[in-house]
Amino acid sequence: MKFIERKELKDKKTDLKFGKNFTDYMFMMEYHDGAWDYDSACIKPYEPFVLDPSTSVFHYGQAVFEGLKAYRNEAGEVRLFRPMENMKRMNESCWRLCMPQFDEKFVHDALVELVRKEKDWIPTAPGTSLYIRPFVIAVDKALGVHSAKNYIMSIILSPVGAYYAHGFDPVSLYVEENYKRACKGGTGHHKVAGNYAASILAADEAEKRGYDQTLWLDAAENKYMEEVGSMNIFFVIDGLVVTPMLGGSILPGITRRSTIELLKKRGYKVEERLVSVDEVVKAADDGTLNEIFGTGTAAVVSPVGSFGYHGKKYTVGDGKLGKITKYVYDELTGIQTGRVEDDFGWVERII
Repeated sequence: MKFIERKELKDKKTDLKFGKNFTDYMFMMEYHDGAWDYDSACIKPYEPFVLDPSTSVFHYGQAVFEGLKAYRNEAGEVRLFRPMENMKRMNESCWRLCMPQFDEKFVHDALVELVRKEKDWIPTAPGTSLYIRPFVIAVDKALGVHSAKNYIMSIILSPVGAYYAHGFDPVSLYVEENYKRACKGGTGHHKVAGNYAASILAADEAEKRGYDQTLWLDAAENKYMEEVGSMNIFFVIDGLVVTPMLGGSILPGITRRSTIELLKKRGYKVEERLVSVDEVVKAADDGTLNEIFGTGTAAVVSPVGSFGYHGKKYTVGDGKLGKITKYVYDELTGIQTGRVEDDFGWVERII
């Protein structure tokens, strides 16, 4: 793989707002003539793409992406959390949009080399990390609805702080009843750019109502909880941890799966099943809704203090951080940074 150097480098001092600052270098690889061009893949200076106005991604939305993080601890180790799972999921997303799949090991190794090169960008303060965004877009210069014949894959890096402006404070969720994010048989099971575009209107309306995020209901019956705009969702009802089961419309989150595996191994009872909004409302009313929390790469774990439904706002537990939520956050971030022993084999040390 090629390295393209440059003399002028950016100032690494940033305010660490999420996704606002980017490192000096990026990875890039092209697909043409029926194959990924691994020989020309390179790590090069971060710079804009130059794309024709007719480029197919602008018109037909063939675009997939991933998100993962690199952490640097006090011992100077640089650590990745389950990166091959992201490679596998991105390949599955490519398959769903009729985009060419790629050599997962090659792209993983390129990602590792890019992070190593940019290791000085990795912040070390608690709650900070280097966010990693791999993506693939279609770049045919032609109009017409069909799978493209030319693609670009890139990986960019961004030093980040907390995903939410208020940090680890509990968030509020609005249960969306009118709009739908995904349905079985659609693309909700994959990390497709269009899924997020379709969620923006509902998210804006939730924000106008005073909520932080949208909590989606299923498209078929409009009664079962699915996921939040940027994370999977967990409910603690009378001590039992429950999360909506995967069924084709919910993103199979890597942090979600890690949370389930962690809790089960530590002796907690976890159920993956249908969770109706009526069940959650009843639990809130009778005092058995102990906690709600979300999981995802960006926020890792996010406590939920309240939710709105049918014009009423419900408090979750006492509205503060719950003990299981805190436990999951402490354990996962501890494993990611090395404060907690990784007895799952999830962490890859690259420096």
